[in-house]
Amino acid sequence: MSWLDEVKWDAQGLLPVIAQEAGSGDVLMVAWMNREALAQTAARGEAVYWSRSRGRLWHKGEESGHIQKVHEMRLDCDGDVLLLQVTQLGHEPGIACHTGRHACFFRRLEEGAWVEVEPVLKDPASIYT
Repeated sequence: MSWLDEVKWDAQGLLPVIAQEAGSGDVLMVAWMNREALAQTAARGEAVYWSRSRGRLWHKGEESGHIQKVHEMRLDCDGDVLLLQVTQLGHEPGIACHTGRHACFFRRLEEGAWVEVEPVLKDPASIYT
């Protein structure tokens, strides 16, 4: 049996993935992988996801240059969630979110409203050309 067979894929053949910054422990983003994306991630040592919006494999940073070097992959106790320990690299190191922020979790609930609490580090229009 392959290590890939031990993963519990959902009905669409996908697995939720948490990308966590190795140095700080910050959760950078949550994405999805299919079997091929997980196999490529393990082989490359860089994060490859399944983009549900694009309907294809997505090598993180293929457009922005903000790649994720994978240090460790951990499967949870149920075998249905993956944790990646990564270092965020690229032209502007430390930007993981397509909004130009460090992480995708930049809105906090305050008094019944979502408030943006993390700064934009680089204008997304200048990242995605």
